[in-house]
Amino acid sequence: MVIKKRDEIELEITGMAFGGRGITRHAGLAVFVDGAVPGDKVLARIIKKKKSYAEARALVIISPSSDRVDPPCPYSGSCGGCKWQFLSYGKQLEYKRQHVAEAIERIGGISGVPVHPVIGSEKIFGYRNKMEFSCADRRWLLPHELGDPDIPPNIPIDFALGLHVPGTFHKVLDMDACLIMPDSGSHILKQAGEWMKTSDLPPYGLRTQIGFWRFLMLRHSVAEDSWLVNIVTASEEKAEIEAFARQLYESCDNVATVVNNVTSRKSSVAIGEYERVITGPGVLSEKLGKYHFDISANSFFQTNTRGAEKLYDIVAKFAELTGVETVVDLYCGTGTIAIWLSELAASVVGIEINESAVSDAMQNCEKNGIENCRFICGDIREVISGLSIHPDVMIIDPPRSGMHKDVVNAILSLAPARIVYVSCNPATLARDVELLAESYDIAEIQPVDMFPHTFHIEAVARLEKKKEDKHGNFI
Repeated sequence: MVIKKRDEIELEITGMAFGGRGITRHAGLAVFVDGAVPGDKVLARIIKKKKSYAEARALVIISPSSDRVDPPCPYSGSCGGCKWQFLSYGKQLEYKRQHVAEAIERIGGISGVPVHPVIGSEKIFGYRNKMEFSCADRRWLLPHELGDPDIPPNIPIDFALGLHVPGTFHKVLDMDACLIMPDSGSHILKQAGEWMKTSDLPPYGLRTQIGFWRFLMLRHSVAEDSWLVNIVTASEEKAEIEAFARQLYESCDNVATVVNNVTSRKSSVAIGEYERVITGPGVLSEKLGKYHFDISANSFFQTNTRGAEKLYDIVAKFAELTGVETVVDLYCGTGTIAIWLSELAASVVGIEINESAVSDAMQNCEKNGIENCRFICGDIREVISGLSIHPDVMIIDPPRSGMHKDVVNAILSLAPARIVYVSCNPATLARDVELLAESYDIAEIQPVDMFPHTFHIEAVARLEKKKEDKHGNFI
């Protein structure tokens, strides 16, 4: 049987592929099925056909897997925010561990690495402390709305504030709640949508690139249960934004500050060319463990606050610091890991290319009375090759794309005794540890779930320098 695009076929799902899709074999091909899990029997439509594999989307669950649960979110299946709500949380953790282990073995070519069971999230809903919602001049209707006779035919579709349909840049669902952020955030989202909808200023057209309202970005402080509201617009309209901010303060009890990021750039990024603080201090106050942090609208901070504490505890455990070590923290961001390790080490040096992140890191050290951390701003490829210190321990927390080969070579030259690698992408973790494997043993990996109901997983790897014989050969 030859599979063609748009064919509808029955499939029994046998595995879970990295990326969160079910997988099976049919007519000699691997078939990746979106919206399916192992144990499902589904009617699926082929949406892409290649020589050695096909991609499909589940249309009907003929018989469900025993691992399926009813997703509580009305947007589940249509929204790209958290696509695994229909899978029991225990199974989510199993598959995430499997993805890390398989990446190390298949991509990294390294077998026998202990990959521990995943440390789960304290909360599986209401855990995200940052959400970005897009505005659009056209609302994407949910599947049931298209054929529901109870929905008026003149339903307004000229505005949306919400999240994107998976794999699209212009299809935005109009949402009044999101279950992965705290409930009070959904109240702010609803109030903001009503204000924007009734204002005289138009939403931004994602195709036309014309309009005013672009994004609503919300940040939450767990420590103070307060919110930073960032309204991203295409131009500056002071009277409108100030009135909007006053309305949010009156209708939402825990809004601590409102800022307005303004950008005329066409790229779909919720960061302004400049920022105006409308009300409040312009930053949120948050705590990780005993440490205090000020978080601005555009600064990086782990999106699962309690999960970050678990993650950093693992980093500290794997670093095995005794108080005398010099630690180098690559891709240090706003200094959260450096600060977390500060009292365990003699000194910590953070390296980061983003100037505002380095500024935040220095301010966070000052706020916490920490004097043994310093930060270098610059391209890591250039800075690390010119380091005059010899690190005993190196912390590496790169972006999803992993490390540049020049950085890997510089690390091998510096030869720290121990490396702790914090990864948000099992594939690039596997690639990078393979490049280090000639000089380092991968002792263990601890996955930590920061993103329930998605296939994403953080993993912390401990790498130990291999011993050498008297001729300098690794043994």
